[in-house]
Amino acid sequence: MRLNAINQARWERFKANRRGYWSLKLFVVIFILSLAAELIANDKPLLVSYQNQLYTPFLVNYSETTFGGEFRTAADYQDPVLLKNIEDNGWAIWAPVRYSYNSINFTTDVPFPAPPSFQHWLGTDENGSDVLAQVLYGLRISILFGLMLTLLASIIGITVGATQGYYGGKVDLIGQRIIEVWSGMPTLFLIILLSSVVQPNFWWLLAITVTFGWMSLVGVVRAEFLRTRNFDYIRAARAMGVRDGTIMRRHMLPNAMVATLTFLPFILCGSITTLTSLDFLGFGLPIGSPSLGSLLLQGKNNLQAPWLGITAFLVLASLLSLLIFIGEAVRDAFDPSKVY
Repeated sequence: MRLNAINQARWERFKANRRGYWSLKLFVVIFILSLAAELIANDKPLLVSYQNQLYTPFLVNYSETTFGGEFRTAADYQDPVLLKNIEDNGWAIWAPVRYSYNSINFTTDVPFPAPPSFQHWLGTDENGSDVLAQVLYGLRISILFGLMLTLLASIIGITVGATQGYYGGKVDLIGQRIIEVWSGMPTLFLIILLSSVVQPNFWWLLAITVTFGWMSLVGVVRAEFLRTRNFDYIRAARAMGVRDGTIMRRHMLPNAMVATLTFLPFILCGSITTLTSLDFLGFGLPIGSPSLGSLLLQGKNNLQAPWLGITAFLVLASLLSLLIFIGEAVRDAFDPSKVY
């Protein structure tokens, strides 16, 4: 798709910020790798050829009897007998890391948490799970949670801010009072209280954080709509009978989106931090879910295993730094006064 002259100039200004440009590339690579976590870290084979038939265990659950076992329970691909049956009657293609986020290596002689080794590149946690697998799956959940929270919160915030700024008067006054009260609520404590009543999961956490986290863009959009609502072309559109929704969407929202887009990487950064904080405090995802926050908590509880805390810190710090650098580049891209 060919960009117009204005957007092309913005893209060039974005690329001129080399740190932000390469941070975007690296972030995209990390996100793609996290989406393909099952292909990178998995305790099930990616493809199995058994008696001249192909199977995909990482997608489909097969019973032991499929591969010559005695029971109709789910196949355990760490079972030496089952592995020997597969080797004798075919072959298997494995992921580079032969452990998932919740698989435990029962054959090791090293007590948990185990230090990094050729078998576990980043070591294991206190439960015996592979740290590298937890990082991959945890990154996926954190980024997806942050993206969805940013998208939903932005839609609500832009809608509320646009409505307040366009109509002004009592609508703006009442809306501001409601936002002041709503923003003053202790979000973290409310989530902790609700967690004692409802079993938290991904969607529940997303819903509750969106409910209390949509106000970050209201002020920016509201100010832009208040500034443009009395422009001549807006007043002319009203006089011609153009509907309010059309005026807001077609003539005023593009101006507000310039300031809004510069905030999105920073909102995404805060969204990921929110989930990590909740998991660290024990009020986030269910126990056993891959999470950077729970890995940080294990690092705090196991000071004799420094690889846990160091790994979680470096991964989280690197991810947030990339988002900050991207945000700075986006800010420069929408700033026409920047000259390189």
